[in-house]
Amino acid sequence: MSKLYDFDNLSDRHIDSARKWDETIVATKFPNHRKDFIPLWIADMDFKAAPEIRKSLVEMAENGAYGYTYATARWYESVINWYKKRHRINIPKEWLTLGYGTVPNMHVLVQAFLDEEDAILLNTPIYGPFAYAAEHNNRKVIKIPLIKDDRIYNMDMVSIEKAFKEDKPKAIFFCNPHNPSGRIWQMSEMTQLAELCKKYKVLLVSDEVHSEHIISGTFNSALALDEKYLQNLIVLTSPNKAFNLGGLKLSYSIIPNEKIRETLKDQYLKNSITSPNVPGQIAMITAYESCLEWLIQCEDYIRINLEITEEYINQYFNGWELMAMDSSYLPWVDISSSGKSMHEIATRMADDAGVIVGVGDDYVADAEGFLRLNLGTSHVIITEAMERMRKTWATMEKE
Repeated sequence: MSKLYDFDNLSDRHIDSARKWDETIVATKFPNHRKDFIPLWIADMDFKAAPEIRKSLVEMAENGAYGYTYATARWYESVINWYKKRHRINIPKEWLTLGYGTVPNMHVLVQAFLDEEDAILLNTPIYGPFAYAAEHNNRKVIKIPLIKDDRIYNMDMVSIEKAFKEDKPKAIFFCNPHNPSGRIWQMSEMTQLAELCKKYKVLLVSDEVHSEHIISGTFNSALALDEKYLQNLIVLTSPNKAFNLGGLKLSYSIIPNEKIRETLKDQYLKNSITSPNVPGQIAMITAYESCLEWLIQCEDYIRINLEITEEYINQYFNGWELMAMDSSYLPWVDISSSGKSMHEIATRMADDAGVIVGVGDDYVADAEGFLRLNLGTSHVIITEAMERMRKTWATMEKE
């Protein structure tokens, strides 16, 4: 019988100085928030890391040496075996490069492959740091809105090709699964996109950090594309979202094309990205070697939180609609039919309900009228948050 993990007994997020629970940070967004607030915004979970990870970090800490290290043979093996076991994909060791985090990797990538005034293309709404990586390095951003069809997004391939042809971006930052909606892209869609990238010589950069929390369906990695598309591909990923390791600041790239891979490594050297984070590498290895069952049970736990949330929204929140969420623990909520603005709702939820939610401002463009929630916490807290929000929304509807 599998070991049962405890997701009800949460970490004390004040000990680790979690941003999402910090009152002074919350106050910068919502100065009049309730003091007993429940944070359902920043994308990390309140669950304790898997006990196997905690044990390995304690052993590392008690050893007492925290000096410079390197990407070990065991790290390579752990990633290769994880992809084979979890995703049925074989990855040669030489495709892997360890880095300091997916967002920092995007900045390095922009510096390596785009000259100033070159552009990247984004399908919006999308994770804000994708755009920051370009803009903070004096590169341009081309925004192509996704098409909302009922409760899912689709890519506008006609507009993407037009932009490739006319605006000539050097790269597309593609989010798979999509952040913020949690949409898993199908192989047919990715093949169509990859064909356009190949035709117009646009580098396909696939961020797959949300690929491990699968709520419905099967994840399709860009690494499963036909061989002819792999030579134009960079995959950026990490176990950080899956196992709640974001603060350890470690991730990696998977790059089949040697020339592209070496160009990125050269930029790492220019930016002095060399020795990896000691606890980060140990935690990553342990997660990949020993924590699959923890992840599966975590997914099951989050599904129940999603069921609680869906039941409340469908029953009590007129004008709110949950986008279909295939992956992650971060529901994307369309409130455009509610008669209230996202900022008005978010402020009232913070001030009256004491529930802190995310707003569409954080997702580059085409996210006006959306809220984001975070289900990475206990059933008790999710139920309490939804009950508070229900009461506040009932009052708002009457106004």
